Amino acid sequence: MAIDATFWVAVSFIIFFGGLVYLKIPQKIGKTLNKLILDIKNEIDESEKLRAESKILLDNAQNKLDSAQLKSKEILEQTKKEADELIIEMNDKFHESSEIKKNLGENKITQMKEAALKEIKNVSIKIAVDSVKKIITTSIDKSKLDNLFEKNLEETKIALKKINS
Repeated sequence: MAIDATFWVAVSFIIFFGGLVYLKIPQKIGKTLNKLILDIKNEIDESEKLRAESKILLDNAQNKLDSAQLKSKEILEQTKKEADELIIEMNDKFHESSEIKKNLGENKITQMKEAALKEIKNVSIKIAVDSVKKIITTSIDKSKLDNLFEKNLEETKIALKKINS
């Protein structure tokens, strides 16, 4: 048998694998791989725990957000309702106030009108009395004057009673 390069490659191959087995390299590689597998498995488990905790935190945050949105909607609706009530109340007060002012204005106008009519009547009576006095003093004698004065006085009293009532 000829010892050629192939033989020596085969011998060196066997020696190499024998040395690996002698130095327990496959066991060390297995332990290392098992350790890496265990570390990866632990990291995956830890990631699952963190994901579960994150999900719980997310759900809690979502619930808080939903409740805050509901609360804000309730507050907005309550505020709108109160604002509408306040507007209605202010509108009613405005109308009541304007009605009172209108009535006061009408009363003042009525009072001023009555005062003006009374003054006109008083001035008219004074002018009529003065005119009658002047006419009587210049054109009628004393006896006729007394009769006419009493007659006009009675008529004036009757007219004033009608005007005042």
